[in-house]
Amino acid sequence: MPRRSIWKGSFVDAFSSKMRSKRENISSRKIRSRRSPILPESVDCFVQIYNGKTPARCKITEGKVGHKSGEFASARKRKPPRTYIGPGRKGKR
Repeated sequence: MPRRSIWKGSFVDAFSSKMRSKRENISSRKIRSRRSPILPESVDCFVQIYNGKTPARCKITEGKVGHKSGEFASARKRKPPRTYIGPGRKGKR
């Protein structure tokens, strides 16, 4: 995958940059942009990342800085493993 040019800098959504300046309202942070990276200013904060249906609550730690915010809110529904399939229809056609 081609990287972004260095002179452009990293991509940050406009809403995320506004949220960075308003530090006092920490409890109601909702992130709708799953493609923007997590900034170091939001470490030790709880945010709600939108996964396409409902916002998922996530705590930002130092290890998550630099990753995309969509990596921590799964957008797909988990399917349970099929351990027991049953007797089947063997020989009845």
